[in-house]
Amino acid sequence: MCSYIVEKTAVTGSAKAAGTWTPITDAVVSVDHPYHATLDHALIVDFVNAGRPVSERVALELSVTSARELVACMQAALDAFVEGS
Repeated sequence: MCSYIVEKTAVTGSAKAAGTWTPITDAVVSVDHPYHATLDHALIVDFVNAGRPVSERVALELSVTSARELVACMQAALDAFVEGS
């Protein structure tokens, strides 16, 4: 069953795909059936540039466990930066 869970946020940054860097303006996050990963459900993150075709997005499909571990790792890195700056 599809979850239809979708969240979107504006971001400021760059992403690299096919050897080329491009600005990104938005991140679209969902939990649903992946397109490519051999998982029943995945956390799917699409980084897009609002001014470019959606075919140029940078996409991630992670297992739920991997996604939770990545979020924890990112939070730990950010916390270390804030505390150490």
